[in-house]
Amino acid sequence: MAELNGIDMTVWQGRRDPEDGELALRWHDRVQPWQTDAAPGVALVGFACDEGVRRNKGRVGAASAPHAIRKLLANTAWHLGRPVYDGGDVACDDGDLDAAHGRLAERVASLLAEGHFPLVLGGGHEVAFGSWSGLNSHLAGKGRVGIINLDAHFDLRMKQEQASSGTPFFQIAEQCAAQGSPFHYACLGVAETANTQALFARADGLGVWYELDEAMTQRELPELLNGLDAFIARCDHLYLTIDLDVLPAAVMPGVSAPAARGVELAVIEPLIAHIRASGKLRLADLAEYNPTLDQDQRSARVAARLIHQLTK
Repeated sequence: MAELNGIDMTVWQGRRDPEDGELALRWHDRVQPWQTDAAPGVALVGFACDEGVRRNKGRVGAASAPHAIRKLLANTAWHLGRPVYDGGDVACDDGDLDAAHGRLAERVASLLAEGHFPLVLGGGHEVAFGSWSGLNSHLAGKGRVGIINLDAHFDLRMKQEQASSGTPFFQIAEQCAAQGSPFHYACLGVAETANTQALFARADGLGVWYELDEAMTQRELPELLNGLDAFIARCDHLYLTIDLDVLPAAVMPGVSAPAARGVELAVIEPLIAHIRASGKLRLADLAEYNPTLDQDQRSARVAARLIHQLTK
């Protein structure tokens, strides 16, 4: 498939098993290029950017993630009952992160207005401010938005001269305060060794619900789900953002900051399923996958699996 409507569809190719007919389809058989007036479905949008990672003194390479994730996802078995569209990429090639955030917000808001579920493929975790800004623009103050971040880091660094991959949720908190809306933020999987006392104090001051990685085990899962229910009950809409460095380094080596401990997939996946089942999930993104640091596409395979969990 060639480039259609400015969207490169050549990545969507893979194995075919014609002897098994319609039951042997994969994503590359079903994904269509987004176009205006398309029936509501899942809309993939790439955020080809690691400017925020660079500013945060991390290892760059996440700008290549949207293409790498699509390439692995293309050959993933198809089990969905709704259409999926490729909505192209928003890139940050010139270092102007603010402008890139603005373009991503416009793309997300327009997709939401058309009835789609936007699934944004980062990129560094600076993607979160652009994703949230699009949802915020679309809702225009209608209802309470809850942000659920599966992450080893709070990403609540104060924005000094420039935004970075470490500042998105502080930026969101500032924007919420400016517009008089509540800041409902949950950060699940926090690594105590990767967050300073200042960040914990800031999270406490902002009323953030957080759980440490060491408390997020299969044994603790029922209690975690109860906490999730309480958080969701206070919200009308949910935005889920998954920083892939929340997972153990052995499962997710291809990130800027691999986790020393992390939270296992056996806990992360039920949380995703619970959030999805609430009926309030409006938007999701994945962040921090870095193909240049991946080993045998292990991280890309996990990212594709999480996308499957988010969309089924």
